[in-house]
Amino acid sequence: MDNALTTFWNRNKIILKSFLIGFLILLLLIPTVFIQDLVSERQQRQKEAVTEVGSRWAGSQTIAGPAIGIPYTETVTDQGKTMEVKKWAYFLPGELAVHARIVPEKRYRGIYQVIVYTTEVRIEGSYDSLHIAELNIPPGRILWNEAAVFLDITDVRGLKEEVKLHIAGSDLDLVPAKFSNEQFKNALSASLPGLVTARGAIAFSATVRLKGSENLLFVPLGKSTTVQVGSSWPNPSFTGNYLPDLRTVQDSGFVAEWKVLYLNRNYPQQWKDASYDITSSAFGVNLIVPVDSYQQTTRSVKYAVLCILLTFTAFFLIEWIYSKPIHSMQYLLVGVALCIFYTLLLSFSEYILFNGAYLVASLATIGLIAWYVKSILQSAKMSLFIAGLLTLLYGFIFTLIQLQDYALLMGSIGLFITLAVVMYFSRKIKWN
Repeated sequence: MDNALTTFWNRNKIILKSFLIGFLILLLLIPTVFIQDLVSERQQRQKEAVTEVGSRWAGSQTIAGPAIGIPYTETVTDQGKTMEVKKWAYFLPGELAVHARIVPEKRYRGIYQVIVYTTEVRIEGSYDSLHIAELNIPPGRILWNEAAVFLDITDVRGLKEEVKLHIAGSDLDLVPAKFSNEQFKNALSASLPGLVTARGAIAFSATVRLKGSENLLFVPLGKSTTVQVGSSWPNPSFTGNYLPDLRTVQDSGFVAEWKVLYLNRNYPQQWKDASYDITSSAFGVNLIVPVDSYQQTTRSVKYAVLCILLTFTAFFLIEWIYSKPIHSMQYLLVGVALCIFYTLLLSFSEYILFNGAYLVASLATIGLIAWYVKSILQSAKMSLFIAGLLTLLYGFIFTLIQLQDYALLMGSIGLFITLAVVMYFSRKIKWN
């Protein structure tokens, strides 16, 4: 019986060893799943740090306005009872121009970097004549003395000083939630008694100084809205429904300009007795951290199976072409070293830039595996061969991570060349 098993092993040992190596590769995929979970956990902690700093500084800011609201009364009948109900009509400016200058600041929560900012926003423009007749509101129903103006700011904790609106020749102090209605529940507002009429243009201007974090967005309420934003931050991400018409991004900062027409949005210039989600049309800029190491680490982990497969294939070819027996446990230890590379990459990237972390982790892993190969095979030549192979492999993967648009093309070409090399050297194996 023993002779039969020995004979069977001798005849099929290459195939059996291949299956064993395949099993080890599948086994080593388990820790890569845990590593991906670890990356997600650290990324979540970073987001929590951003949220915590934002809660104490000020959050993302969206500026909408100014908009004029004029209440009116309407007679309604409910269950046989007739009553007077006050409703609101809203009017948006004809011209709206916004100029903003953002001053970024770096804050830290533990090891995590958070970008916050202060900004001065200059708002100016004018209203055309209020075409109330188009809303079919009887003139006697309009409550002109209760007219109000609204300027909506997402997080009023970020205001650095009082906001004054110069409109129709008067200076108004805007205060939070003075006039609360369905459209503008928590907006800054002020009363406009005697300052607006159905006819005549109304000019306005205001300067808002506030703090925020991450995003600074603007809502295009004007029939024609122009926005210009500048900052010394060199890594902006333009976000929202509209990309800038003009933009200049340099190491010294950026300048961006937008022009949005009312035809480009999904709500009208004036309406009554309704509420629109006007912030859905917001656009602006996000001050992002230049390198998100967690995203790059996640992409690196996705290539773990490729690293393990190609390394084990090289070991397999060395074992059978050069008659250098390698124990299964030695395969496993090398695979564990390849997996630990990603934990090194993750931990170092939290303190230094991703490129530096990748270099440190890859040099440490290559050095450890090369030393181990020299010890078990007693061959400096094989050690240098494995070190060179891993250097090419990690360099190839690093290139794929950097070339986002061409990653699939380069990856396909690289895998094809690798397969050709493996097929070339496998010719020397006597499978029978």
